[in-house]
Amino acid sequence: MTSAQQKRFEEPVLNHIHSEFGLLRQEWTVQETIAHLRTLNVGEKIVYFYVVGENDRLVGVVPTRKLLLSAADQKLSEVMNRRVVAMPKTATVFDACEFFVLHKFFALPVVDEERRVLGVVDISLVTDEVLEGSEPQEQEQDVFEVLGFHLSQARNAAPLQALRFRFPWLVATILSGTVCALITGLFEETLKELLVLTFFLPLVFGLGESVSMQSMAISIQALRVNRPTLKWYFAALRREAATAMLLGLACGAVVLAIVWAWRSTPGAGVAIGTSVLLSFLAACILGLSVPSLLHALKLDPKIAAGPVTLALTDIATLLFYFGVAAIALR
Repeated sequence: MTSAQQKRFEEPVLNHIHSEFGLLRQEWTVQETIAHLRTLNVGEKIVYFYVVGENDRLVGVVPTRKLLLSAADQKLSEVMNRRVVAMPKTATVFDACEFFVLHKFFALPVVDEERRVLGVVDISLVTDEVLEGSEPQEQEQDVFEVLGFHLSQARNAAPLQALRFRFPWLVATILSGTVCALITGLFEETLKELLVLTFFLPLVFGLGESVSMQSMAISIQALRVNRPTLKWYFAALRREAATAMLLGLACGAVVLAIVWAWRSTPGAGVAIGTSVLLSFLAACILGLSVPSLLHALKLDPKIAAGPVTLALTDIATLLFYFGVAAIALR
């Protein structure tokens, strides 16, 4: 890649947006929408129409084909797709290329902090603006290589290729299972003295993994429209920690009551309930941190975040579970 191409990748995406897009109101019907569009000069390249709500905030997207095939009396709020992938105005051309590779859309809206649409950037940015002057095959390959991909990875991979791309991340699960087995061995005496820990271990594991996956899914969705800056990360961390605290207190209290009622061992109930609370905190933090780090490293969080997050969550859960129990037995 030449220095000129590198500079173009670092340009703000705002330099490349166009205003040939149609903003529609969610309360309009399809008939009203089409009548409105006939009065506008929206160009010939429109693939998606973007729907706004109160304060002109982006709330949905309607592909052109779906708009034309929907009933005339249907409202856009019924027709639109509410899961909109949008780029923040702070994005660079490099970020835009990454969005197109990961999400495979023909156009993407660029929004401000209030999710108001500032403009639209389309797939032509990749070839027409960023890599002008190269041969077509070189254009394609350069884009994918600078994003950390090979061309074959972005296309439908054969089973052996998929194995090569995905297996390294699954090794994290194997390693975490081995580490968990070693940790369990260190607390063998604790298990002998407090046998009830064995009964509730799958439950605590399941709760921790569920919370981490929920947090991870929310984080990946948020990263579609936010760059993982430290300011954004710490704001999200405070929110996730507060959520984890409430979830941990609620679930920990339920588990404590079950252990106490079933085994009549309030000490074990308190230990298990406390470990649930601590594991929830760790799970939420990992569910946020792992996708954010992978996104910052230009890796695909949708493939890698799951195995890595679950692996680290399992280890943290087990350490809290046996650590709290060992303290309670002293």
